[in-house]
Amino acid sequence: MISYQELNTQNHRITELSNVLSVLLKDRSLCDTETCCQLFYNYMDQVNTHMQKVSTDLYAPLLQDDSDQSHKVAQNFMSGSQEVRRIMDSYVKKWCNKKQQGISIGAKHEQFITETNEMFEMILSRIQNETEHLYPTVKALKIA
Repeated sequence: MISYQELNTQNHRITELSNVLSVLLKDRSLCDTETCCQLFYNYMDQVNTHMQKVSTDLYAPLLQDDSDQSHKVAQNFMSGSQEVRRIMDSYVKKWCNKKQQGISIGAKHEQFITETNEMFEMILSRIQNETEHLYPTVKALKIA
């Protein structure tokens, strides 16, 4: 089982990358650089890894608990995870060239920035909700 320190470290890395990428991606000339694309794909990988770890290590124990509150928290986060994955998959399909590890913006830089910032905000909100609601519920069960 993953520790809270590891979860918080993952959250910190994701937050840091989203903050750096928010600045870099505003400059259209940097969007196509190898360095920026590597950071971007690193961000996406870290988000996916984090969500998988949370799913694997935290939801099952909550669902096994007898408490309605634990079940409600687990169900809310599981449905939220599905929505986050759906949005991220749609985003990747629209903006990413996975084969070349690139970003496909073309002449739609403003739209790309808007949708990217919305995705970053969604992920950061998710991280905040995990920290404020999910982790305390799991800690109260003394399972992690």
